[in-house]
Amino acid sequence: MKKVWSALKKVWKFILLLFFILLTFSYAMFQGGFVSWFLFYSFLPFAIYCVSLSLYSLNELEVTRVLQKTDYNAGEPLKVTVIVKRAKSFPLFYLLIEDQLNDSLKFAPQQKKPKALLHPGMKKELSYEYIIDELPRGEHLFNSFTLRIGDPLGLFEKEKKLEIQSRIVVYPAYNELLYRSFENQYDSGLTASKERVQRDTSMVTGVRDYQPGDRFSWINWKASAKRNVLMTKEFEQRQSHDVFVVMDCLPHKHFEPVVSFTASLLRAILKKGAQTGLLTISKERASFPIRGGEQHLQQLFYHLAKIDAKCISSFEKVLDTDGLFVQQTVSFMLVTAQITKPLIEKASFLGQRKGGTITLFLMKGENDAPTENERSLMAIANARGVRIVLVHEGEYMAAFSEVNSR
Repeated sequence: MKKVWSALKKVWKFILLLFFILLTFSYAMFQGGFVSWFLFYSFLPFAIYCVSLSLYSLNELEVTRVLQKTDYNAGEPLKVTVIVKRAKSFPLFYLLIEDQLNDSLKFAPQQKKPKALLHPGMKKELSYEYIIDELPRGEHLFNSFTLRIGDPLGLFEKEKKLEIQSRIVVYPAYNELLYRSFENQYDSGLTASKERVQRDTSMVTGVRDYQPGDRFSWINWKASAKRNVLMTKEFEQRQSHDVFVVMDCLPHKHFEPVVSFTASLLRAILKKGAQTGLLTISKERASFPIRGGEQHLQQLFYHLAKIDAKCISSFEKVLDTDGLFVQQTVSFMLVTAQITKPLIEKASFLGQRKGGTITLFLMKGENDAPTENERSLMAIANARGVRIVLVHEGEYMAAFSEVNSR
C-alpha cells in the first residue's frame, strides 16, 4: 500500500508540473508582453530541471559506511564516516541522507538521528561524519540508508532506500581488578592470596579430553595416539582455584553495574591464571563451563555484551539449576543488586553442601549505603556462613580489599 501511494504521489507531482508549464505558457501567449514571457522563461529552467530530475536514477549513488572498528566497550564514542560516490556529474541541488539505526542505538545519548543535508552540485564524491558520544552495551546493527533528492522549489522529490548493513559489538565496560582468592584458613577468618595461581603438576591422576586453554605440555601424546584425539593429563589439585560465577539477570536499576562488575571479575580471574565459568538465566539459560584462556574470555564477554535483564525467576530459584554445584571443589561467586532472606538461605544451604563459603557481591550505587533491611540480612548471612561483599559502582577494586559483613 505504501509503494502504491508513493507511485501515485510521483505521478500527481509530474502532472502538476506539466500543468504549471502549460499554465505559464498559456498566460504568456494570451496576455503577451514582457512580464508574461519573463515569468514563463523564468519558470522554464526549473521545469526542465524537474523533468531531468525525474529521469535521474538514484541507483548510481554508491554509499559506503566507514567504521573505525567493530568492537567497542560501553561508554566509548563512535565516529561514523559516510562516503557517497556517483558516476555522473548531474547537478543535484540537495541530497538528504539518513543512516537508519536499530532501536538500541536510536535511544543512545545522541540528540538527533544521524542525518545530513548535503549540496553535491556537480561533485562526484562527498562525505559527512556523525558521532555517537556514548555507546550502550549490546550488539548493534546499522541497517540501511535513506536518500532523498529534489528541486529548489520543492515540486519534485525522489527517495530511495539502500540496504547497507554493518554490525558492531559493544562489550561491557570493565575495571582493572586485582583478583584475590578468598580462603578459609585455620580459625582466624578470611585471607586473600595475591600469588598467581599455579597448578600442581607433580602427580598425574589420569587423562581427559583436551580443552581450549590447556597447555601443550600437558598433552599425553601416547594416549592421544591410541584414541586418535588429543588427550590432556589430569593433575592432582590440592586446592582448587577454579571459580564459577552466577549473575543475577532480574530487572533492576543497577543491572548495568552488575554486568560491568561481572565482566571485570571474570577478566581478573582469568588474568590471575585461574579458570572460571558463568551461568546466567535471562530470556534463556546460558551456562559456560569452567575453562581458561583468551578465547574463553572472548566468549564470556560476547555473551555479556548481548545479555538483557529479562529473567522472570528470583535469583534463589536460579541457584536451584540442576547440576550447578556438581563440582564440590569449585569456589562460587554470586553477583546481584538485591538480597533477600530466601536468597541467603539458599546460598547458605549450597555453601554447606559444597563444604565452603559462598561469596555474594552486592552491587550498590556510587554513594548508596545499605538500608537497615540489607544490614539485617547481611548479619544473618554472616551468621550462616555466606560472605557478603558490598561493591559500589566505580569502586570495584575495593571488592577484594575489604569484606563487608555488617
